[in-house]
Amino acid sequence: MFRHTQIATAVVLALSSGTLSAQETTNSNDASSSQNVEVIEVSGIRASLNKALNVKRFSKEVIDSIVAEDIGKLPDNNVVESLQRVAGVQVTDRADGETNVVTIRGLTDVSTTVNGRTIFTASGRALALADIPSTLVSQIDVIKNRSASQFENGIAGQIDVHTFRPFDFDGERFSVSAKGSYLEEAEKTNPVVSALASNRWELDGGGEFGALLNVSYAETQYRSQSLTPGAQVVFMTENQPDGWMPLERVFNDDGRVAESPIWTPGLDRGLPTAPGSTIDINGEPTEYYLARDAMFMSDFTGKRERPAANLALQYSPNSRSEYTFEAMYNGFRNESFNSLNFAFVDWWGSLGELGNIADTFELYEGTNVIKSRTVRNPFTFGSGDYSTGKTDSYMYALGGDWELSDALSLKSELVYQKSEFESSFIAMRSNAGRYQVEADFSNDPGIVFADNPETPDVDESDLTDLTRSSMAEMYDSGERNEGSALTFTADGEYLTDGGFFQKLAFGVRYDDRDSTEYMREQNAAPCVDVNTTDAPEDANFDLANCQFSSYTGDGIAHINEGFLDGEAEAPRSWAVASGPYLMQNRDQFLGLYKLDSADPLLEEFNIQELNTAVYFTADFETEIAGKVLDGQVGARYVRVETDTEFVDQVEQTRTQGSTTTNELLPALSLRYHLNDDWLLRFAYGETLRMPNFGDLNPTILYNDDITGIGYGTANGGNADLMPTTSANLDLSLEWYFGESSATYLTLFQRDIEGLVIPFRNQITRDIEGYNTDTFILSQPDNASDGELRGIEFGLNYFPENLPGALDGLGIQAAYTYLDSEQTIPELNDRGEIIGTDTTDIFGVSDRSYNLTLVYDREEFDARLAYVWRSDFLNNNEAASFANPLAVYRDEQQSLDFQLNYNVSDELTVSFDATNLTGEMYQSRYGNSELHTLGNWLISRSFGLGVRYSF
Repeated sequence: MFRHTQIATAVVLALSSGTLSAQETTNSNDASSSQNVEVIEVSGIRASLNKALNVKRFSKEVIDSIVAEDIGKLPDNNVVESLQRVAGVQVTDRADGETNVVTIRGLTDVSTTVNGRTIFTASGRALALADIPSTLVSQIDVIKNRSASQFENGIAGQIDVHTFRPFDFDGERFSVSAKGSYLEEAEKTNPVVSALASNRWELDGGGEFGALLNVSYAETQYRSQSLTPGAQVVFMTENQPDGWMPLERVFNDDGRVAESPIWTPGLDRGLPTAPGSTIDINGEPTEYYLARDAMFMSDFTGKRERPAANLALQYSPNSRSEYTFEAMYNGFRNESFNSLNFAFVDWWGSLGELGNIADTFELYEGTNVIKSRTVRNPFTFGSGDYSTGKTDSYMYALGGDWELSDALSLKSELVYQKSEFESSFIAMRSNAGRYQVEADFSNDPGIVFADNPETPDVDESDLTDLTRSSMAEMYDSGERNEGSALTFTADGEYLTDGGFFQKLAFGVRYDDRDSTEYMREQNAAPCVDVNTTDAPEDANFDLANCQFSSYTGDGIAHINEGFLDGEAEAPRSWAVASGPYLMQNRDQFLGLYKLDSADPLLEEFNIQELNTAVYFTADFETEIAGKVLDGQVGARYVRVETDTEFVDQVEQTRTQGSTTTNELLPALSLRYHLNDDWLLRFAYGETLRMPNFGDLNPTILYNDDITGIGYGTANGGNADLMPTTSANLDLSLEWYFGESSATYLTLFQRDIEGLVIPFRNQITRDIEGYNTDTFILSQPDNASDGELRGIEFGLNYFPENLPGALDGLGIQAAYTYLDSEQTIPELNDRGEIIGTDTTDIFGVSDRSYNLTLVYDREEFDARLAYVWRSDFLNNNEAASFANPLAVYRDEQQSLDFQLNYNVSDELTVSFDATNLTGEMYQSRYGNSELHTLGNWLISRSFGLGVRYSF
């Protein structure tokens, strides 16, 4: 029987798609090159799954992998969509034509690396995985419990993306692909093109040289539509006390009440919903209703572009050394326009004209919660919001691997990267009064605007006439975020002569990182301040009365069409100020509102961070009860020195600070080989998360009271934030029972200390031009601890010896159960802790699974994949008004299909479809059927592509 270390090396050499160093491919102290290991030739989907299973099986870490079947043939449209097939991985925010957010075992703090290198976008600590084109990817590793030799940041785990290198191929390779992807809601077809060219040459003087160039371009024109009720707040009943109107909104700090507040916004569970529940009004218990204060419709469209390129050069002068140079570029371009229609369904309306007040609303049975209501003369506004964003990220790496002796090897790398993000935003509101609005806040929400029968010449239900609106607030803002890093790593391995310890490894990492953010923000009150001498010539405004008096089709008005495609009872069209037109004429519009078109970007902060880490690991092997026990023990010491400088945007004063973090992070992994097919694995490791740079910024940004609620909001960071740490345990049983077939069960636990959560308190600040001097301030603090435990089950099964047409059938399945909790301090309005509550950890679905039916034949392969996750706590709403505070998202699912047909050995045609069932997702306050919040339609997509490789 082979020793398991011998089998591991041999199979990895035969099957792994990762790049191997010269030392790894030529020598090993376990003499695996002399062993004969049977390798069964497979191709297509089964080959990629076989490689992924072997990465998992022979790794010291707790890891799952996805391996591309061929160049440009990752299973899904982008990296994030592929990751949702992995047990323990959940994705969310599937909107705007793609998935964006990935979590490992419910936690979003994921470290992203490319070929093992840390990588980031602008001033952030990580790279958005959706920014990596799938056509550049050869393999993705999801590392759930890490070795001490790996980058320590990210309490959720690490996602390492591997790109192609020339020494991955035997010789010359060329591949080009093109695909058109149709998004149903946007009614647009989007191009995705890529090309790879690679070759390697034997040099006359000895050695070998390889070069690879991979380029990619993806474009997405998208549309996201949502219908969302406003905040849930308190209203009087129809039997109101003296001094109040029937169904009048009750503000928590109403001046008619001797003692305030009447009720407290931001309650985690909200006010009681039982019939007859009361609040205190001047010492008298008074019944109340709960109702939503508004309904708004968002029609969000945009265009996103992602150019990318990767250059890799490799040189091996002899069998004992290898040098690699890589350069990578990732770009991002986005322009988006949000056509927003907002209607208040509360105190700005009237009820007396509607007759019997009891007929104007309907309660949920057995509650005091209003399900639907009608309001006369409501106040509404539209907003045309236009934004642009641009990212350019560059990374350059030069490294070498050297086999200094048969026992000692060394590798080292120097990496420089720079990334910059720029954005701009402009918006204009348009105010209008309407005749009547009927709003339904149930699970099937709707809003209907009525026509006044007494004005036959005017249709008040028509929202597409902008001339019936007045010019309102103008908003203008922008930002620029920059980041760069110089990183040096050196890693060594020493192979012992045998005994208990078989390999010793050591290394050092030095990272010099800087991060800077700039911003500008200005806005103007409604049209009373308009400069009447500077309008665009084709705008045709009635500036004297602040009205859109007339316009052309290409001018200031934008009218959307087909909103929600009949999925809800709501207007299909409305008019708002055209965002693109505002941006094209930005100088003139800002001049109209006496705003500065040259408003400069002001520095918010700059941060310099030095991260120095050293590690040591020892691989060992022994026998217990005749079975092999092997593993790795190690520790990583990290020292992080952070120098900060922040700029107060009001006072323009600078504050400097410095912090030092020292952490010793132990790690242990054990593998007990029950036999050739069964493996019992245990792992313990500690990781940390450094605070986001923006969270360290103590500068407070103030937002004015623009809706007349009596206070504004403010946000700031906390320069005293400490790292969040996590102790991680994994225990798994794995069974590898056939070619491309395996199953496993994993138990895991995460103990997390120092989670960052927002603290809130009320402050007073007199700011010139603001409508209020009272603000609700939110700042982050390490005020929470959490615990997460769960079970993962995974299965890959391709039955052998199936007859005829059934040959090639297989399934992939994964199930994850999570149980999470975190402590949340309860605060009063002064920010003082008055108690502690316990909630779920944000973003954690307690159950998720995926099931994929695979059919793999020589001529073609196909997948039908279903992904599902249960409801989860997503975020807390603005504490200044929310009741209840917590926002949950309902269960989410997607049914996707993919087909590849091999026309020849070189030519493949593909078809794919996502979200075949056309899901509409929902969110709700307090996870209650009574408190529906957001409703948004997810677009189906259909793609047809061709790939030519030789």
